[in-house]
Amino acid sequence: MERWGGLYVLILAIIVILGGADGQLQENFYAFTCPNVEFIVQQAVATKFSQTFVTIPATLRLFFHDCFVEGCDASVMIASPDGDAEKDFKDNLSLAGDGFDTVVRAKEAVEALCPGVVSCADILAIAARDVVVLAGGPSYNVELGRRDGLISKASRVAGNLPEPNFNLIQLNTMFARHNLSQFDMIALSGAHTLGFSHCDRFANRIYSFTPSNPVDPSLDPEYAKQLMGMCPQNVDPSIAINMDPVTPRTFDNEYYKNLVGGKGLFTSDQVLFTDESSQGTVNDFANNGFDFNGAFVTAMRKLGRVGVKTGDKGEIRLDCSRFNS
Repeated sequence: MERWGGLYVLILAIIVILGGADGQLQENFYAFTCPNVEFIVQQAVATKFSQTFVTIPATLRLFFHDCFVEGCDASVMIASPDGDAEKDFKDNLSLAGDGFDTVVRAKEAVEALCPGVVSCADILAIAARDVVVLAGGPSYNVELGRRDGLISKASRVAGNLPEPNFNLIQLNTMFARHNLSQFDMIALSGAHTLGFSHCDRFANRIYSFTPSNPVDPSLDPEYAKQLMGMCPQNVDPSIAINMDPVTPRTFDNEYYKNLVGGKGLFTSDQVLFTDESSQGTVNDFANNGFDFNGAFVTAMRKLGRVGVKTGDKGEIRLDCSRFNS
């Protein structure tokens, strides 16, 4: 029986190895090479979270920004001595250092037990799931098998990240490039139930929306006054405002309730409710947290497949901030 049991394990191992050779991600990718990888990452993320809440929004946002430029390949993690890497582009300068640190710490913990096996891209994907759970959001199985990218250029970021003033057509066009539907886009926007933004990203909505309407009329008037109080003109650019004014530290469907009430921080948030073609989905998510959670999980798994490198493409970085050679 032991002989047959050993043969069965060998066959399973071959299936796993061959299964990863066709470019497809799979949940049990490290079953034989680093079976405890998800537990190791989870422990590292939990430790970092115990030190600062910023771990949660910073890591989740880092995953989005990584996947939208070059695909989910940890290219955003690269540090360049010349200041010309992906993370150095102006729209990425606001990525909180705690997100990067979360991945670095998790990678160090994984390397200690499984050296040279698990990519930084996979560690970031696992960590993104783990921070959602820590904030009270849904858990889900993460598909694995990504390899780390070999390109990280600030010059390749422009036009690949959503802007806070985007309308629905612009949002849909950008997400569609990554095989993400309008429904997926609205679900992923729900990540704005966590985190913060600097005042300059939405100041035009409260001071210079149009010559005849300095304040965006789609903003709830009381909310607009609150924002003016927190973000007076010529405010310190480092001042940050919660994206969700009601439950900023909980992953829930409050974001969509805020949109219904005219309390979306960005134009690109509020347009999801003001545009009739997306309003129905917002209403559904606002009324049904279960629907939102399910849609978010599906969209996150789809996002995690964007532009992945598998097989002999890319590399397994030993240090997430540097290419191996």
